[in-house]
Amino acid sequence: MKEDIVHLHGNTSDLIIQTHPVVEILYWGDNISGVETNAIQAIKRAIPNGRLDVDTPMTISPEQGRGVFSSPGMEGHRQGLDWSPVFEFKTIQQNGNNLLITTEDQNAGLRLVCELNLDPKTDVLQLRHTLTNLKSETYQVDRLAVTLPLPERAEELMAFHGRWVREFQPHRLKVKHGGYQQENRRGRTSHEYFPGFMQGTSGFSEQQGEVWGFHLAWSGNHRLRTDVKTDGRRFVQAEALYFSGEMTLAEGESLSTPWVYAAYSAHGLNGMSHAFHQFIRQQIVHFPDNKPRPVHLNTWEGIYFDHNPEYIMQMASRAAELGVERFIIDDGWFKGRNNDLAALGDWYLDTKKYPNGLEPVVAHVRNLGMEFGIWVEPEMINPDSDLFRAHPDWLLAVEGYQQPTGRYQYVLDLQKPQVFDYLLKRLDSLLSSYDVAYVKWDMNREIVQPGHDGYAALDGQTKALYDLLDELRSRHPKVEFESCASGGGRIDFEILKRTHRFWTSDNNDALERQHIQRGMSYFFPPEVMGAHIGGRHCHCTRRSHSIGFRGLTALFGHMGVELDPVKESAEERAGFTRYIALHKQLRSLLHSGKVVRIDHHDPALQINGVIAQDQSSAVFLLSQLAMPTYTLSGCARFAGLDPNKNYRLKVLDHPASLRTGGVMKKLPQWLEEELTLSGAWLAKAGIALPVMDPESALLIRLDAV
Repeated sequence: MKEDIVHLHGNTSDLIIQTHPVVEILYWGDNISGVETNAIQAIKRAIPNGRLDVDTPMTISPEQGRGVFSSPGMEGHRQGLDWSPVFEFKTIQQNGNNLLITTEDQNAGLRLVCELNLDPKTDVLQLRHTLTNLKSETYQVDRLAVTLPLPERAEELMAFHGRWVREFQPHRLKVKHGGYQQENRRGRTSHEYFPGFMQGTSGFSEQQGEVWGFHLAWSGNHRLRTDVKTDGRRFVQAEALYFSGEMTLAEGESLSTPWVYAAYSAHGLNGMSHAFHQFIRQQIVHFPDNKPRPVHLNTWEGIYFDHNPEYIMQMASRAAELGVERFIIDDGWFKGRNNDLAALGDWYLDTKKYPNGLEPVVAHVRNLGMEFGIWVEPEMINPDSDLFRAHPDWLLAVEGYQQPTGRYQYVLDLQKPQVFDYLLKRLDSLLSSYDVAYVKWDMNREIVQPGHDGYAALDGQTKALYDLLDELRSRHPKVEFESCASGGGRIDFEILKRTHRFWTSDNNDALERQHIQRGMSYFFPPEVMGAHIGGRHCHCTRRSHSIGFRGLTALFGHMGVELDPVKESAEERAGFTRYIALHKQLRSLLHSGKVVRIDHHDPALQINGVIAQDQSSAVFLLSQLAMPTYTLSGCARFAGLDPNKNYRLKVLDHPASLRTGGVMKKLPQWLEEELTLSGAWLAKAGIALPVMDPESALLIRLDAV
């Protein structure tokens, strides 16, 4: 094979890159053999009439200067000059599946370096670009994107939309001509547009079809797009979105894109998820201790701002009786914080609410055998606060404009050294003064006019947040952090490098959570997905659900409860105790196994599960979200088990209505007695389903015998 061809081998996918005459990805897909000079020549493009007289390659950063008329990989200028660079190959450094490819345009005075790695264990592809200004004059960068090609057959897109309390809602469209673009300008990853999507062969599903998945690991503004060129070629671009004038490079200065993570699967969306999940477990999230993920109780929906230490200790006692392992005091503990109108920024204990200090509460929680956690929102400030009255100039804002508040608060400029130092000092003091094991880090507003010294600075704000978290984790390596952001507003791989859990959504409605959690599961494993059992009456939707449906829905994540256990009835407390115990029984499997989503003909029934890595056991949840479409619900087939093993099927939980006044005269046999079935039978024939009431669920376990 020619020396200018690099062939990277993954476990299930391969990547082939050409470096001469231009740097171009020639192939990215299923494992492939026979990669020789003749084979490479066989895929060289023809040159049609009516176009340029030469081939126009989609290089690693597509260039208009080569005749590529679609979206270029970068845009910028030097006072109107050097606006159309053409990067020529200089060097390549290879260390296994890691590549460092350097290209330059000497005329424009720019160097572009591509870092690329195909992880051989998980098949996740990682890329980022770094642009360096080589001239003495400043260079203005308007865009810098990572571009990946797709084959012509990848003509269907699955992306996400959403809003507060309704995140991760999928939608699909055929991409035959033109393209699709989504932008986020809200200053955080956003509830509306998660920075990731999937594209694949027409009709791809959970278990079928070729899929290419993409995620931009960035907690600020972003742009994702997928395009079809008029010659049929397809490509995806992902980038941080910059405001006008935000990015300028002096001589020798560099700008790097966020990391883009991508995965190919020949076996539908499940295969893509397996790759991302294992990659997160191995390389992204790092828990301080090798221990089970503790079950939470968070006080927010139980008491809101009404803090009474004696009552909170009663809550902790009841929480411990339920089986809770980590007790978190939410908003309202610091001075003057009686509602959301005031006090953000004044990170000192409210001695009126806690006249004896916080120590007695922490000691009580710890004596009960639970960890103690606390809520903060450090990036924000209320106009009605001592901090704002002393430092009104600390805002992330543009002078001369009256910026609108969000949840009655403004954003602090973390790029100001005195702001950064103040927050670091207060948070460091909080974590040093008390036995805090967990910090719920919230961020409850979108960012308008993010100005630092008059200039657009959202990129700098995002990086300063990373720096603050990095420093706190360095000083307190045993403390875990949760990325909250009004629920699902800041969920991405880059913030996960610094945190250990996401608060998936402020919505604890079990029916809504079924959809939200499935959407999140495409990219994130269960152990980082906060999933709480709320009260019977949901605070967000005013809807009520049984403890069974609430408990089973929260089972497949990092479980917690969101309530006041003192006020709950004995029946409800018994239900919480049951599902917490069930979660503990299953969590070693749930937090290490392969997540599978099962294709089923009726969208009213959602089936998902987790299979042990060695296929020795599995657990599946059958959730009836709405009225069944047909009189019977057909069969459920469970893919992913060992076809050569036999499995004992056991029902762990089911709706009471199945046996008391349900809609069936006779139940399927496996609901009446334990059955043993082969993995092959379960995958190809399956089991007959009962008819269940809407908004109910059934849990089964399969163990190899």
